Amino acid sequence: MASSTPPPHCSLTTSKPYQNHPHPHHHPHPNRQSPHPHHKLSLHHPLPHPPNVARPPPPPPSSTNHPSFPHLSTEFSGRRSTRFVSKMHFGRPKTASSSSRHSTFAEEALQQAIRFSGDLARLDSILLSFDSKLCGADDYTFLLRELGNRGEWSMAMRCFEFAIIRERRRNEQGKLASSMISILGRLGKVDLAKKVFDDAVFEGYGNTVYAYSALISAYAKSGYCDEAIRVFESMKDFNLKPNLITYNALIDACGKGGADFKRASEIFDEMLRNGVQPDRITYNSLLAVCSGAGLWDTARCLFNEMLYRGIDQDIYTYNTLLDAACNGGHMDAAFEIMSEMPVKNISPNQVTYSTMIRGCAKTGKLDRALNLFYEMKYAGMKLDRVSYNTLLAIYASLGRFEEALTVAEEMESMGIKKDVVTYNALLDGFGKQGMYDKVMELFTKMKAENLSPNLLTYSTLISVYSKGGLYREAMQVYREFKRQGMKADVVFYSKLIDALCKLGLVELSALLLDEMMKGGIQPNVVTYNSIINSFGWSTATEFPLESDQQTESSLSVAESKRDNKNKDRIVRIFEQLASGKSAFDEKLKRGRQDFLCVLGVFQKMHEMEIKPNVVTFSAILNACSRCNSFEEASLLLEELRLFDNHVYGVAHGLLMGHDEKIWMQALSLFDEVKQMDASTASAFYNALTDMLWHFGQRRGAQLVVLEGKRRQVWASTWSNSCLDLHLMSSGAARAMVHAWLLNIRSIVYEGHELPKLISILTGWGKHSKVVGDGALKRAVEALLTSMGAPFRVAKCNIGRFISTGAVVASWLRESGTLKVLVLQDERIHPESSRCDSALDFQPLPL
Repeated sequence: MASSTPPPHCSLTTSKPYQNHPHPHHHPHPNRQSPHPHHKLSLHHPLPHPPNVARPPPPPPSSTNHPSFPHLSTEFSGRRSTRFVSKMHFGRPKTASSSSRHSTFAEEALQQAIRFSGDLARLDSILLSFDSKLCGADDYTFLLRELGNRGEWSMAMRCFEFAIIRERRRNEQGKLASSMISILGRLGKVDLAKKVFDDAVFEGYGNTVYAYSALISAYAKSGYCDEAIRVFESMKDFNLKPNLITYNALIDACGKGGADFKRASEIFDEMLRNGVQPDRITYNSLLAVCSGAGLWDTARCLFNEMLYRGIDQDIYTYNTLLDAACNGGHMDAAFEIMSEMPVKNISPNQVTYSTMIRGCAKTGKLDRALNLFYEMKYAGMKLDRVSYNTLLAIYASLGRFEEALTVAEEMESMGIKKDVVTYNALLDGFGKQGMYDKVMELFTKMKAENLSPNLLTYSTLISVYSKGGLYREAMQVYREFKRQGMKADVVFYSKLIDALCKLGLVELSALLLDEMMKGGIQPNVVTYNSIINSFGWSTATEFPLESDQQTESSLSVAESKRDNKNKDRIVRIFEQLASGKSAFDEKLKRGRQDFLCVLGVFQKMHEMEIKPNVVTFSAILNACSRCNSFEEASLLLEELRLFDNHVYGVAHGLLMGHDEKIWMQALSLFDEVKQMDASTASAFYNALTDMLWHFGQRRGAQLVVLEGKRRQVWASTWSNSCLDLHLMSSGAARAMVHAWLLNIRSIVYEGHELPKLISILTGWGKHSKVVGDGALKRAVEALLTSMGAPFRVAKCNIGRFISTGAVVASWLRESGTLKVLVLQDERIHPESSRCDSALDFQPLPL
């Protein structure tokens, strides 16, 4: 089956990019050529949804003729999930093998063996006493399987060794070996499974398609894709013809080993060419590959192909399809899929709900996630550890800590102890709210309960303390991390780099980037995005590390010598930050330096074959907004067009004053962004609109924001009575205010009455010191004041502006109102007026 257990560090936000680790007993393989070696952000149009009508089976998915997901959809989202589908087969009843022909003596032997669990000497006595009664391979296979089901792998191995000596028939020996390899693979004992296989081949009874298939499956279950493929290729050398089980195991290996869909598709093609017809397990495994890679459109096509081939779906099929939808942020589609399940007589199970809850949490739909939890409880489903940790993390991210702690208490009352994932969620939640005393208390309590902090624990703490300016605490945590003998990975460095970047310490981030690369840790797109996004905020001129003598004065002698000997740059950075000896000059303009650094970072990404994504694009647009001049921003985009003329060409064209050609290219780009999850798409529109608004291209900014509204990037943006801006950036919100008021003006001039109460919502300002008094609220308030719009702050909610319909209608009828509402570009392309006609005071669709 194509399922696997998620890593313990699964979070509600950004996950660790999956790395296809080689088997520990093999040398790492050189990086394979990426199926998309170029780094252009070349986007393609999304696939049309397959028609829901009967038709002949479509051609099988392949690298050449199978409809693939839009080229950039996974990478462009910036949120590639590394979580595998978790126990999708949960609750499925196990079916007994119809070919089982074991005797009652085998059952008696099993019961005696179970009584003496782990006692190999007693097992030997039991096997000897039943030796004359057991009926060959069938009885021994039964014993192996049942012992394996109970996790008694050592007893199963002893039983296998006992049986293989007494069985003289090669064919029966092969069956025993295949069964033992399969059991060991299921229990994660891959090395032992390989040894059983090698011994079987050496002794002459292992050269069977079943033994090879069992070993391929064993590697697949542990995620060793490369090893599984090598076994598959060696199988052909012995002229063994792969069967359905072989191919299914190999495709499953692709899913668990992090291989791309192209590789799995090639295996599927070969399977069909060899006349092996796929079954439900084949498609479930292919869906699992799509789920892990975030290929929603491809998964949807595969699901429809199952229907065309007449292959029934099961709970695993639906759960995997749901996971693919949730990974891509397509929650509306996910809810539709979930609603279809009862129609097919497939009841949503615990995994169904857990998948949906994680999807809602990931896309910021936390209220819907909580509703699913209540629905899950109402249906009588018990929450497991993963469910409780997810619920707790949601409450913590919302700042509802009393409820989060209540969940932790309920979790323990159900006999489920808090684990490192539980504490990581609490530490992250309290840390984001600046509750550092509580963070320290939780960390101490965690260790008191003998829970060992993991890499995510330490990286979370260091990030929290760094962002809060608690550099000494961050340094202490880092030293403890080093004492534990842990090795930092790309996520650890990326979180620390992001924390420093948000403080404007770009130079320090560059030092850490250099440090991680010297340690053999390759940065990923998340690392570079943090650095790019920081340009323009930085105020530090230089940050030279102090000499060893200077550092030694503030550190203990022993620690100083050790740190300097190892040249631990992180400790030295924290020490200098804590001492307050950094060189800052807030008045110094660093625009040109930032400009060159952005180009340098982007060039480095290109050289390292790290594919930029939509988050990179948004970060660059944000950096453009912080450039010192229009000329500098336009020059930056002009230079970036050398890397990707399509994406950066659109941004540059809109900045210069759009014409019809540029606008058509922009619409194509917007169509592709629509395939992203909602939070990523909104970040893109916010960044692009902010840049245009900042440099005076306000008509263009309005066109962009209305396209975002038309594509439903922001949910519930407006109605006749309310404009909701809480998901928008400052530039996008102000452009939207103008468009909304123009639309209301058109309604008034058509003779319609406005609602009695009209309001503009700016949100509660989660990052502001006073609830509701966020930066967006202040920007909108200044805009309304400058226009003379008759709105006032609501008494009960300072993030809401209100007015009566009659007063607003009267203001809209005033002669000077139209002039302040109509936006103009400071730089107008000769052909831009042909695009502007779309906004010429016509009522816009609600």
